[in-house]
Amino acid sequence: MTAAVLYGKEDVRIERVPVPEAGAGEVVVRVAAALTCGTDLKVYKRGYHAKMLIPPALFGHEVAGFVDQVGGGVKDFKVGDRVVALNSAPCDVCFFCRHDQQNLCDDLVFNNGAYAEYIRIPARIVAKNMLHVPESVELTHAALTEPLACVMLGLRDVHAQPGDTMVVIGAGPIGLLFMHAASLQGVRVIAVVKRESQEQAARAFGATEVVRLDETQDAIASVRALTEDQRGADVVIEAVATPMTWGWSVDMVRKGGVVNFFGGPPAGTRVDLDTNRLHYNNIELQATFHHTPASVREAFTLIGSGRFKSAQYVTGQAALADLPELFARMAHRGAADCDIKTAIVS
Repeated sequence: MTAAVLYGKEDVRIERVPVPEAGAGEVVVRVAAALTCGTDLKVYKRGYHAKMLIPPALFGHEVAGFVDQVGGGVKDFKVGDRVVALNSAPCDVCFFCRHDQQNLCDDLVFNNGAYAEYIRIPARIVAKNMLHVPESVELTHAALTEPLACVMLGLRDVHAQPGDTMVVIGAGPIGLLFMHAASLQGVRVIAVVKRESQEQAARAFGATEVVRLDETQDAIASVRALTEDQRGADVVIEAVATPMTWGWSVDMVRKGGVVNFFGGPPAGTRVDLDTNRLHYNNIELQATFHHTPASVREAFTLIGSGRFKSAQYVTGQAALADLPELFARMAHRGAADCDIKTAIVS
């Protein structure tokens, strides 16, 4: 079969590799669509991921398709089923799983290889994090389950309530997912974006106010001016992953508010924060990583509800053979010149 293999920093190649075979408890899925992802772009640019893969490795992790092979012992799926398979599953027995932190599982099984004609799904993922997709949901849309599940876990962590004000810094795919999901929960969203095209996207996905960096010299003051008595937001989501925007987050939140550092900077990054402000304003700092089986199902339900604008996220399509050129363009020309999400089809 044809598949994308990541060899290192900005080095992804389309190669012929053996079609995987389903072992006990496993299935092989014929890929209908694999979506481009900000995490995959970071992995491409950095040449590694601390937890998900070690090059050379099959690449991609947001996938939906049709069951093509069923291994021994699999009872809930059969050949031809429409499915979405997540990229990990927890053990449910370690310390963190027992403390309702399955995203931090000591034995989290990861799976990559979505940019291919076929992908093997490990037994644990089949058992815990693979779902049937109803005919009413397009498989391309079902593939959004993984990134949305991460966002739903982040929203759970910040405990945003209807009527709260949330600032989302960044209008990439994750930032837009936060805006849309939060707005559907009745949260007032202020977006911080770079330019006009991102403002349009932010408003389309639920932001009621937008601060554009090309129109202000003080993003912090501009955000606070949009909050009651300029006190700051109840919640700030950082979805850019730079030291500067991490710092902005702390200065945009109100006393007693919550900052979620959702964007993950490169290893070794250090950030200076005003400890006086943090302590005497009782500011909660947190970071959300990955997803859980519960947030996966919450995301999948939202996608299938008809309320979620899936079609407006998956705005492009490309052939598997064109993947290296697409990632090079995303890395060097910037996300503003690319679709929000591109469906890769073989």
